[in-house]
Amino acid sequence: MNGLSAFSLTGSRVVVTGAESGLGLAIATACAEAGADVIGADIGVAPVDESSTAGPFRRMHVDLCDRESIAALVDRAVAALGGIDVCVNCAGIGGRSPAVSYPDEQWDRVIATNLTGSFAMARAVGAHMLAQGSGSVINIASIGGLVGYPGSVGYQASKGAIVQMTRSLAVEWGPSGVRVNAIAPGHIATELVRRQWETEPELREYFLSRTPLGRLGDPADIAHAAVFLASEASRMITGQVLVVDGGYTSH
Repeated sequence: MNGLSAFSLTGSRVVVTGAESGLGLAIATACAEAGADVIGADIGVAPVDESSTAGPFRRMHVDLCDRESIAALVDRAVAALGGIDVCVNCAGIGGRSPAVSYPDEQWDRVIATNLTGSFAMARAVGAHMLAQGSGSVINIASIGGLVGYPGSVGYQASKGAIVQMTRSLAVEWGPSGVRVNAIAPGHIATELVRRQWETEPELREYFLSRTPLGRLGDPADIAHAAVFLASEASRMITGQVLVVDGGYTSH
């Protein structure tokens, strides 16, 4: 496969978590537009809505804090698609608070969703990919997993762990033909982040002032990176963290 055809996802079977909004929705849509058969999974999808054909991809329910729900999703996705070639672990939550008053319940919920849920999903999909001898797992990390900034200790801890989980799985699964990479977005203007700006308008200026390209990202910037890592164009890439941050981490 040569040239631009290497970037096509035609024939690929893709599952994206967190696909009802934000980065997950952008990634699922971009993969579908690149030719993939896509299932977008989200806790916000009610079982009665799973048969909906609205939009460019199919929708399924999953609760990443429930191992049985994850196993059921993978089984249903394999049955619906005939297999899984790509899994994008995008579902996640934030939660800002000073470290000294960071609530225990918030810490537990962030770690359970962002880290434990992503691992449980990768493990379930990875078993299928290892059996078929191929696959690409893409974890959504964050610049918060690479550098420090104030007010998001639980989120940053979870994303730093995602980075190391990605490297570990890449080393373990690479000999069986399964690639594992991560994308580390910078400050991206999703609806969730825009609502945070209303509460903390200084947050936008904080990141913008430290971004060499002089703008914050939008979901399409991350979606394009995900399509690349899902495609044959990245077939020699594994265990890497693709930072998409406008140069923020270059300082």
